[in-house]
Amino acid sequence: MKTWTRLVGLGVVLMLAAGCGGKARDGATPEYKLTYSIFFPPMHIQAQKGTEWAREVEKRTEGRVQITVHAGGSLTKADQCWQGVISGVSDLGMSCFAYTPGRFPLLEGLDLPLGWPDGLTATRAATALATKYNPAEIQGAKILYIHAHGPGILATKKPVRNIWELKGMKIRGTGLSAGIASALGATAVGMPQPETYDALQKGVVEGTLCPVETLKGWKQGEVINYVTDTKIIGYTTAMFVAMNQKTWEGLPEDIRQILTEVSAEWVDKHGEAWNEADEEGWAFVKELGRQVIELDPEDATHWTQRVVPILDYYVAQTTERGLPGAEFLKDAQAMIAEANAAQP
Repeated sequence: MKTWTRLVGLGVVLMLAAGCGGKARDGATPEYKLTYSIFFPPMHIQAQKGTEWAREVEKRTEGRVQITVHAGGSLTKADQCWQGVISGVSDLGMSCFAYTPGRFPLLEGLDLPLGWPDGLTATRAATALATKYNPAEIQGAKILYIHAHGPGILATKKPVRNIWELKGMKIRGTGLSAGIASALGATAVGMPQPETYDALQKGVVEGTLCPVETLKGWKQGEVINYVTDTKIIGYTTAMFVAMNQKTWEGLPEDIRQILTEVSAEWVDKHGEAWNEADEEGWAFVKELGRQVIELDPEDATHWTQRVVPILDYYVAQTTERGLPGAEFLKDAQAMIAEANAAQP
């Protein structure tokens, strides 16, 4: 889910910009000094986009707001980021809903294997759905926007041309993607991204479920030989950008309006960045000479059928808790269908 391909010099500049304090651009002391915890490392394009967002807010508020970015989980770790925003450890935070399983039961529907076509579609849909449903699980913080990566695919050491060849293979996943691996008949091995390269290289696992951008960003394309294009059941991972509720309420209306406007613009900026990263990932594996396997239409049906129980379980669990999971899922599927229909 991460890409590391941006120039070192640019990353250093952004880190310096993110950490600078002191005076506002016009020389006046900032009225509102905010902290922003981002779990991505500073060199990651999504951390850069978050930093650009902060600088744009400073610019449009004419220096009345100053935002210090703490990237790489240096202020709050990825799985602590949401609680850090709620409790005021940071004024702002960016991390994944999935890093706190069970905490966001309705919004977990965003990460389901629905066949997300690309990161821009997933990002737009995630933000729209969270706004529409505004579930109780996100109260206590102000969601500014959500972004989400492109569809998860299957990268393996040996070819997987149909679902039967996946049976019993040790496939790396984490959270929901591990559940998808099991549903497809593989042996799921839970593992974070930093450990995956070595695990693939040493044969601890035989493949990984991941967005294709990780094959370049984490160099995992070097230690796999095949990519099975499983976008038909592509999952995503939704990432919040949230502000502490008291911080939000303590800002004047004109600044809140600026934050809202900039956030709306950054939805597409993040989504387009995810798409760009995926394009670079595909180019990287092709440059390495890795074989890309397209699913046969008849076999593709087996893949979609295998993940139906995951969708059913989501609906059952949310319904049991009095949440509109069925409606949420239907809306997400409709947005995907609309995006697919708009493709040339």
